[in-house]
Amino acid sequence: MDPRIRQHASIIVNHSVGVENGDTVLITGPAAAEDLIVALNEAVGDIGAVPVNTLSNGRASRAYLKAAGADGLEMPTHQLALAEATDKIIRIRGDSNVTELSDVAPEIVAEQSRVNQPVSETIMSKDWCLTQYPSSGNAQLAEMSTDAYQNFVWDAIDKDWEAQHDHQAAMVERLNAASAVRIVSGETTDLTMSVEGMVTVNDDGHENLPGGEVFTAPVPDSVEGEVLFDLPLYHQGQEVTGAQLVFENGEVVEHEAEKNESVLQSVLETDPGARRLGELGIGMNRDIDRFTYNMLFDEKMGDTVHMAVGRAYPETVGEDHEPNESATHVDMIVDMSEDSRIELDGEIVQQNGTFVFEDGFEDA
Repeated sequence: MDPRIRQHASIIVNHSVGVENGDTVLITGPAAAEDLIVALNEAVGDIGAVPVNTLSNGRASRAYLKAAGADGLEMPTHQLALAEATDKIIRIRGDSNVTELSDVAPEIVAEQSRVNQPVSETIMSKDWCLTQYPSSGNAQLAEMSTDAYQNFVWDAIDKDWEAQHDHQAAMVERLNAASAVRIVSGETTDLTMSVEGMVTVNDDGHENLPGGEVFTAPVPDSVEGEVLFDLPLYHQGQEVTGAQLVFENGEVVEHEAEKNESVLQSVLETDPGARRLGELGIGMNRDIDRFTYNMLFDEKMGDTVHMAVGRAYPETVGEDHEPNESATHVDMIVDMSEDSRIELDGEIVQQNGTFVFEDGFEDA
């Protein structure tokens, strides 16, 4: 076994979810990630915790969704019971075919999000981690060889997370002190929102591995303006390009996309909360320097901003605010590397992808 796989498992168990003696640990992943699943079971056993393993399978999911249809989907009570009875939850991605769900109707996928909402909310109430195994399907989507993609994934995961936390802390401090955020990129994006009273999270490789962003929740009815997500979204096996949203009083009032607009529309029609922003995230991981059609990595790039329509993470919502609730949470990315800036209360804190506390800001 590649020693980097055991290192990956060690980071998950000891850093990301903090497994302790006596914990029950749910490990879910595809067959392609068998080596990482084995390494995780070794690491969990060494600590004295008890693993429970479940297999994710894209072909099986497709078969069920197409057979059941939107009207036949029901909340999986057995999955809910398992999540409720588990202390730590580890979810692994790794595709042999990234387009497996591409012929499942978007409205069926949206309905699955709705019926699974109690399970998703229970998982998020636990210590959990979502990570990536460098499978051949994801390498192909990233237009990389398998070896190159393995290096890319493990280099992004095996890093000094304490140093990354310290690097991001400067942005966390600024966002927590701010009231108003403005995102400007070229002539296609000019969006304002309030984050007053919200909480900024320093993502240093816990719930997401790799980490490398800071994120918060906008006040739901405060978002105004328009945004063009100029990097593609790969959602449920389909590529959405040129997604553009117009907000008034926090709600999407206009939307369009150059490709697969029906996928974008199905996301927005999931429920009322899907037309509002649940997250504003700022990428800060300089070791992720290329786009790979994988949101777990792409949203962490150091010259990007991402926003998610739908559910807000509870830890980002201040005590005096109600969270934006939705069965979905879909991130989309704005390239901030050129002709772009982030303003906090009128002060520019990032321009052309360089932060005010980084070398070269004045020349960016």
